[in-house]
Amino acid sequence: MPGNDLKTAHVRISGRVQGVCYRAWTVEQAARLGLKGWVRNRADGTVEAVFQGSEAAVRTMIEMCRQGPSGARVGGLTVEPMPPQDFYDFKQRATE
Repeated sequence: MPGNDLKTAHVRISGRVQGVCYRAWTVEQAARLGLKGWVRNRADGTVEAVFQGSEAAVRTMIEMCRQGPSGARVGGLTVEPMPPQDFYDFKQRATE
């Protein structure tokens, strides 16, 4: 069961964020930071992710998402808090 010290954030990233390895980059960075959750492309051209971990790690990942991988051009980013989930690891999900 997730502990009370976990922070969970739902993030939507817009701009040129598909076709630039944004999801693969996100999986790599999240794993490096010890985060759990998921990332996926959305049919509307955005990337959606849920990050769960320590407050510092989640904050760091969100800041990294404002830049993204080298080919990305992030136009906007929204963050909403979520209740903790039972994530086992960090995964790339199918486009929705």
